[in-house]
Amino acid sequence: MTAGSQLTDWLALLETLSPHEIDLGLERVHAVLGKLDLKTPQFVLHVAGTNGKGSSVAMLQSLLVESGVSVGAYTSPHVFRFNERICIDAAQASDEQIVAAFECVEAVRGDVPLTYFEFGTLAALVVFDKAGVDAVILEVGMGGRLDAVNAVEPDAGLITNVSLDHCDWLGNDIDSIAFEKAGIMRKGKPIVFGAVDVPASLARHASDIGAEIIVAGRDYTWAGAADGSWSWQGCRTQLSSLRPPSLAGDFQIDNAAGVLALAEAAGWESFLQTDVVNAAFARPRLDGRLQIVRTDVEWLLDVAHNPAAAGVLASSLRARAISGKTIAIVAMLDDKDVAGVIAPLQDIVAHWIAVTADSPHAIEAGELARQIANLSNAACLSADSLQQAMDSARALATQEDRILVTGSFYIVGPALRSLELYSRGS
Repeated sequence: MTAGSQLTDWLALLETLSPHEIDLGLERVHAVLGKLDLKTPQFVLHVAGTNGKGSSVAMLQSLLVESGVSVGAYTSPHVFRFNERICIDAAQASDEQIVAAFECVEAVRGDVPLTYFEFGTLAALVVFDKAGVDAVILEVGMGGRLDAVNAVEPDAGLITNVSLDHCDWLGNDIDSIAFEKAGIMRKGKPIVFGAVDVPASLARHASDIGAEIIVAGRDYTWAGAADGSWSWQGCRTQLSSLRPPSLAGDFQIDNAAGVLALAEAAGWESFLQTDVVNAAFARPRLDGRLQIVRTDVEWLLDVAHNPAAAGVLASSLRARAISGKTIAIVAMLDDKDVAGVIAPLQDIVAHWIAVTADSPHAIEAGELARQIANLSNAACLSADSLQQAMDSARALATQEDRILVTGSFYIVGPALRSLELYSRGS
């Protein structure tokens, strides 16, 4: 890549460096990381889990920034721009910062065939190193044990929950997937598990290696109050009169409780003050998570792409009752559980429209429509493009209806862009 190359040029190059889009393993990242000779941050936190990782990172990042800690946060995938993946003090890194980091990685990479995610992970670490942040939050991309971020030693970690997803890579049952996520654990280091039921393999691995596991409902608890506030009790800290987080969905309080447990486990009890927490949790915004956009009709966009996330989405739709019907535009990738995603939604959705996601791994619209029709016992239209799907949904909708866009980051992001352009033109 020549000097002065743009971020888009680099991202195109990254897609060509490895023969595999996903190639789990730490050897390549360790090899390049050693050559980069980066300084070790004061704190490194890992966040893994099936669902809720992005929300948890956003709240944890905001809590640290509110408390005066300089923090770098790395997440994936992005909705609009690659820059969303690399943030410093809750602000996206600039194109220039990312390109400079890519140049640093490429200068030492040699012939190591890094994947797109591995190269991005290393670049994020370079950005954080140059910015001199105090703490780094690294969201696991897939699993944990062999994920690129696990090449960086953590001081503490959070596993939000475990459910079925990425089964082709992580295993076909909860215990197998939980074992992969347990790979972020370290001997003597605290790890928060954000759900009440701990998979046997995860508990066993914690015991085998001597990790300190902190479990929701056992080591920390939370409860809602009649006035809409909530309280939290940790191992050493108690908070009351907490306001619900800004992120949409009642389940976000569960994520927030896990974040507070992680902060306490990391030794940041001084940050756990009601006014600090309320100010911090009031700030995060995440595109594509129960996001409502109003044009001539209400749109609700959510990136739910596995059965557990679809179940949460269904509960949220029921809680937000409308007088009209729900029309769903759906796109999914070929490694996803279509039946598991459609089942929770089939009693809510009146009309289905399938479209091909903007990904080489997307299920083709006609095939997806066939599967949805068989699963839901209802007709499902097949759209040739996202724009056609959105136009068809608008034609079906009245002002009392809502249009749901779901199933993948690769459909929600483009739909949000289209709605933004529509709003500007109206």
